[in-house]
Amino acid sequence: MKLSKLSRTILVSSLGLVLATLLTSCDIVTVDYLFVANSAGTSGSTSGQIQTFDVDSESGAIRNGAPQVSSGGNNPVGIAITSDYANLYVINQGSSNLVHFSLADSGALTEKDSVTTSPNPTSIAVNSAGTFLYVLSGPNPAVLTAYPLSGGTIGSVASQEVLSVPGNAGDTVAPTAVTVLANNGAVYVTAYDQSAYNPGGVTTSIANPGWIFGFAVGTGGALTPAAGSPWKAGIKPVALAADPTNRFVYVTDFASNQLIGYTIQSGSVLSFLLNGPFAAGSEPTAIEVDPRGKYIYVSNGLSNTVTAFTISLSTGTPSATINATGSQVNTTDTDPVSVVVDAALGRFVYTANYLGNSVSGFRLNADTGALTPTQATPYPAGLKPSVVATVPHGNHAIETVAP
Repeated sequence: MKLSKLSRTILVSSLGLVLATLLTSCDIVTVDYLFVANSAGTSGSTSGQIQTFDVDSESGAIRNGAPQVSSGGNNPVGIAITSDYANLYVINQGSSNLVHFSLADSGALTEKDSVTTSPNPTSIAVNSAGTFLYVLSGPNPAVLTAYPLSGGTIGSVASQEVLSVPGNAGDTVAPTAVTVLANNGAVYVTAYDQSAYNPGGVTTSIANPGWIFGFAVGTGGALTPAAGSPWKAGIKPVALAADPTNRFVYVTDFASNQLIGYTIQSGSVLSFLLNGPFAAGSEPTAIEVDPRGKYIYVSNGLSNTVTAFTISLSTGTPSATINATGSQVNTTDTDPVSVVVDAALGRFVYTANYLGNSVSGFRLNADTGALTPTQATPYPAGLKPSVVATVPHGNHAIETVAP
């Protein structure tokens, strides 16, 4: 049979596509699963959705993985994953609930159980022992709630603490973020006083606007305020993270474009790093310390960038990292609101871009902390992605480097 020129062209193109597909499926080795919470999915659903992507071990590029699932509510804003990577938890701000999913080896999520939270949950964290889950909610009221976990299942409330600004008990407190130390011994929370900081509105208080609260964790999950807590934390602290050695805590101040550092003293007490605060990008929204405890990554919502810092291991002082182009600027898509370092090798960094409806990816230089864009970044996501998280694929050892 003799084929026309057009027919031969179509045949060659079709064979090329088939060959490329086969090569792609053979060559790509998944190193992590990347989970993205969206206010709605790509299928047009109005409920919150969780997308799963596969991360290529060589390039850091991501592709669609296991099918997306409902977040179990509306407007998911936080994800927490147990240290054994068997359980994933999501808080839905619009429906004020906490949903538990089991996590299969394939990256597939299966909803298991859920509980109703205090109104307007904003942040979530799970301890490394997998025994307690912490949910921050508010305002009206602003509360930190501890839930016990048994085999991943969420139990009844174990402890709850109301957040209040010292000397201004009647002020409205807006909680923003929660983190738990790697040793499970303390929990820290950021919040700001809406009565003292209300851009475009009326203020009724002269209190300091930004605060970080510290709590020691006791028997049965009991939360006890640390001595001297809360401590001042700029104007509008919106995110925080602790280093893996339990020595330092870092907070982003959205209003002053800064990173604030603290040293953790005995009894979970915090003291300012003497030479801080440190300049970030415009409106820093999220923060991540890499698994080595050597680098910090801050997403900046208004400047559409990620700022990389190197941590002085002796003092905790962060210093801005210069990338291969000689710049401190690492550009993302529009409005990055969440940032994560991949859990498997600590070799890639990703941001969820709320207004870009996308995920941006970077390769992390383990020797310097500098970032370079991954192949084909940014990657399409669902509608208004608010948070990004990763788990290792499990096909090789996880990178752990003591600082």
